[in-house]
Amino acid sequence: MPSVISVIDDDPYVRAAMKNMLKSRGYVAHTFPSAEEFLHSAELNDTSCVITDVQMPKMSGFDLMAEMRGRGALTPFILITGFPDEATHTRALKAGACFLPKPFSTSALIKCLETALEDRGKASA
Repeated sequence: MPSVISVIDDDPYVRAAMKNMLKSRGYVAHTFPSAEEFLHSAELNDTSCVITDVQMPKMSGFDLMAEMRGRGALTPFILITGFPDEATHTRALKAGACFLPKPFSTSALIKCLETALEDRGKASA
């Protein structure tokens, strides 16, 4: 069964490009324009990995991660941002997330995704 990847980004072009790329790699991809929509979706509990923008209106990627951790979800996160800085990078790593500054290569994203899914498999074993 393919892994379910949820992409949360307020940019519709980023969502579309990521969905197409993930589907071409054999993943099931769902996209959401906001963290709130993802949290209220049917895909919330089926998601194998979350790829989310750090900076979004209302709820940031970090806020989403904290909300899910507060609910007991150990879903791995990949945090992406067009505004990378050392503090954000350090915060992401301390939270256990992969961090990618935009623009990033497909290979960098796939590497993060494979590591996240592998780590998730080890944690549930």
